[in-house]
Amino acid sequence: MEPKVWGNEPTPDTPTTRAYPPDVNHDSSSRLPPVCRDDLDERGRGVYDTMVRPGSKLRASLRGPTGFWLHMPEVIEHVRELNWNLRNNELGLARPLRELAILVTARANDCQKEWTAHEPRALLAGADPKVIDIVKHRKPIDGVAEPEATIIAFGRELFDGKRVSAETYARAMRVLGQRRLVHMIALMSNYAMTSVIFAAIDQQIAPDQMPLLPLP
Repeated sequence: MEPKVWGNEPTPDTPTTRAYPPDVNHDSSSRLPPVCRDDLDERGRGVYDTMVRPGSKLRASLRGPTGFWLHMPEVIEHVRELNWNLRNNELGLARPLRELAILVTARANDCQKEWTAHEPRALLAGADPKVIDIVKHRKPIDGVAEPEATIIAFGRELFDGKRVSAETYARAMRVLGQRRLVHMIALMSNYAMTSVIFAAIDQQIAPDQMPLLPLP
């Protein structure tokens, strides 16, 4: 039997107090069972070993996107490379604005897993806690600095109305410029995909995590 390698496991000092839905697997925190290494082909086992090796930062994320994409190891490297580049490279948006775009997407899709992972990252990146609170509680954006207000307004219109008006697009182009606008759209699209995946497999946060997004 393979040893567990999931990160964020409860310890005796952090008891699990939150029950999962009956169809959620406790090892993956989703409806999908964790991938069994023996069920993978040679290439898949190589990818699996990379993800779970001691010291890997991806061990904890097996409860999440990595755990999902390991079911399709042929594409996981491409997906992870795209995700890493959009989130970490200086492609356009500065880090606080990148994290804000992700939070806007998570809030629009009520994605607890995504929000709980990225709110602390946004704060560490230097995002304004007051702006994060506005996104979290869907407050008006009066008084918010123009770049942040533009990202919030664009995301709300895109996800709530399923389209973006010419006026909103023109404002985003003026405030952000073309490259940063493209970067924002790519980030929102990428994390919207993850939100859809998490909704489909009912991805839960780890048992010992505190949910940070208020949901009904």
